[in-house]
Amino acid sequence: MKKKVMIITGSSKGIGKSLAEHYLKKEWIVAGCSRGEGSINHDDYEHFNVDVSDEQSVVEMVRRVYEKFNKIDVLLNNAGIATMNAVLLSSLSKAESIMRTNFLGAFLFCREVGKAMIRKKTGSIVNFTSVASPLNLEGEALYASSKASVERLTKILAYELGSSGVTVNAIGPTPIDTDLIGSVPEDKIHAVIQRQAVKRKGSFDDIAHVCDFLIDEKSSFVTGQVIYLGGVCD
Repeated sequence: MKKKVMIITGSSKGIGKSLAEHYLKKEWIVAGCSRGEGSINHDDYEHFNVDVSDEQSVVEMVRRVYEKFNKIDVLLNNAGIATMNAVLLSSLSKAESIMRTNFLGAFLFCREVGKAMIRKKTGSIVNFTSVASPLNLEGEALYASSKASVERLTKILAYELGSSGVTVNAIGPTPIDTDLIGSVPEDKIHAVIQRQAVKRKGSFDDIAHVCDFLIDEKSSFVTGQVIYLGGVCD
């Protein structure tokens, strides 16, 4: 098969949908997933109804994609949820929900897709983190902690898969106009932007450009990196 094959989690809306459409235009085959129905109609797109924290569903999706195309070239681990609550007002159920989706979901897809990639001795995994982690934002302890876990997973997995020709990196977007920040007060968004070197909201194109770089075959020497957008430093 000449066309490259990509899995994108959380592809029914927002960043995930934008990236799916971006790579479909580049003539990739894209397998996307979300808890609900897909919203992309394209011959080279297949949607799976998957809760990323459900182990069996993840295993089944990755198996089906690999068996159909005999390879998985790229994984974009985009699925995530967010909340704003002070630690003392956060319930255990909310903490568990965020960790299951943001960290365990990323872990499960990394594990299963990683197995497929090492068989071919090539591949690229891009996990999604957030500037909420390095900025230590008040009210986002649960979200930032889940993303910090994704960053540590990224760095260690890069070592574990490096000898197999598989790269593992992470992107940390700044605020972007998606449902994820829809409930965040505008003054909070403004405060985050003021802590960036480039003082504006991010765009889908900003993310796509970094993804293009990280998954390019010429970037095979770039792994274990976390790239925060907007000039935010850890």
